[in-house]
Amino acid sequence: MNLNKAFLLGNLTSDPELRNLPSGQAVCSFRMATNQIWTDKETGQKQQKAEYHNIVAWRNLATIASQYLRKGSLVFIEGKIATRSWDDPSGTKKYRTEVVADNIQLGPRPAGASPKSNGPEKGNSDDDDGSPSGDIPTIEEGDDINIEEIPF
Repeated sequence: MNLNKAFLLGNLTSDPELRNLPSGQAVCSFRMATNQIWTDKETGQKQQKAEYHNIVAWRNLATIASQYLRKGSLVFIEGKIATRSWDDPSGTKKYRTEVVADNIQLGPRPAGASPKSNGPEKGNSDDDDGSPSGDIPTIEEGDDINIEEIPF
């Protein structure tokens, strides 16, 4: 039995980029950082190291990610690790390892933040501290998502 599963909790380092393939299928890519913090045993000083991850979301998940995520957003990603390769114009083989998102759980938005949209935001139920009330929604690949039903 084999298992390829990745769980990441971190912040976006750039705004998501949404593209449509010639087939019309949506794909969204973005980068996120996760931090490791520890105390050095010799010096007693706190240390920190960041790891950077390439994330790819497809179809409805791509559309939602591009609409609601921004640079700095806290996000929980569940997915699988994939490595793809291609030849660049000079014939050199290139590789890229990324996490293909199956689920995305959005963190609370900062006060005053709103999703990208062509119209006014509907149903904003943020408390005074800027965090949404109730549970943080989870979006799973394959779910039929009605953007109007998202509670923030």
